[in-house]
Amino acid sequence: MAHIDSESHASPLRPILALALTAAMWSSGGVLIKLVDLPPLAVAGLRSTVCALLLIALRGLPARPRDAAQIGAALAYAATVILFVSATKLTTAANAILLQFTAPIYVALLAPRILGERTTALDWLATAMVMAGMGLFFVDKLDFSGFWGNMAGLASGVSFGFMVLFLRKQKDGSPYGSLVWGNIFAAAVCLPFCFEKTPDLSDVAGLLLLGVFQLGLPYLLYAWAVRQVSAMVAVLVPVVEPLLNPVWVYLILGERPGPWAMIGGAVVLIAVTGRSLLPMLLRPRSQMAHDSLG
Repeated sequence: MAHIDSESHASPLRPILALALTAAMWSSGGVLIKLVDLPPLAVAGLRSTVCALLLIALRGLPARPRDAAQIGAALAYAATVILFVSATKLTTAANAILLQFTAPIYVALLAPRILGERTTALDWLATAMVMAGMGLFFVDKLDFSGFWGNMAGLASGVSFGFMVLFLRKQKDGSPYGSLVWGNIFAAAVCLPFCFEKTPDLSDVAGLLLLGVFQLGLPYLLYAWAVRQVSAMVAVLVPVVEPLLNPVWVYLILGERPGPWAMIGGAVVLIAVTGRSLLPMLLRPRSQMAHDSLG
C-alpha cells in the first residue's frame, strides 16, 4: 500500500482485477450495515471515523483539498457514504445498491463536460433504460419509509457518479487525499447523531469491519485503480458489488427484494453493462487496450 498512488506500468488487467476485488469487498456493506443496530447517520459517521483513522495510520494525513477536483471528490464521497447507509437502513439492501449503481449513467452524461469525453447514442439509450428500471423500484414499496430509502439510494447514485468523475480528474495527482477528507467530512456531519444510542460489542465489531474491510482497504485499491483506467471502466467494473450485496443479505438475514425491484435492477444492470461492453466488443483489440488505460 505504500506506493498506492504511483503510476502502474504493469498489465492493464491489474487495475481491472483491483476494481473487481474492491467491489467484492464493498459488497459486504449491505449485510454489515443491517447487522449494526444503530441509527443510519450514526452508522455512517462512525464507519467513516474508523475509515479515516485507518487511512491516516497507513498513509498519514494529507494536505487539505484545494482545487475544484479535490474538493468535489471529497464532498461527493461524503454524500455517497452517508446516503448509501441511509438507503440501506430505510429500504432493502438490493434496492439501495442497485439504485446507487445508476452512477455510470451520470458519468456517461457528465464526462464530456468534466473530462472532455464524448457522449454517444448508446449513452442516451442506456439512460432511457435506467430511468425505466428505476421507476420499477417504487412499485413494490409504497410506504413512506421505503420511498425515502429509495430516494436516498437514487441520490447516492448521483453523488457516486460525481465522485468517480472528480477522482478520475485527479489522474495526474493523488485521489487519496480526497478519500481521507471525504471520510472526515462525513464523520463531522454525522457527529451529532453518533451519541443517540450506545453501541454494544456486536455493533462495535460491525463498525470496525465496515470501516476497515468494507470501506478503508477497498478505497485504497480504488484510489490506485481509478488513475489507471477510464472513468467509465472505473464505474462499470464494480458491477460485482450490486450482484453480491443482496446475496449476502439474503443468505444471512433472509431479506429478499420485491419482484418489481428485481426486474428494475435487472434492467439497470443490463443498461449499464451493455453500455460498457458493446463499445469494447465492437472495437479492434488494439483500441480496447488503449482505452482501458484511460
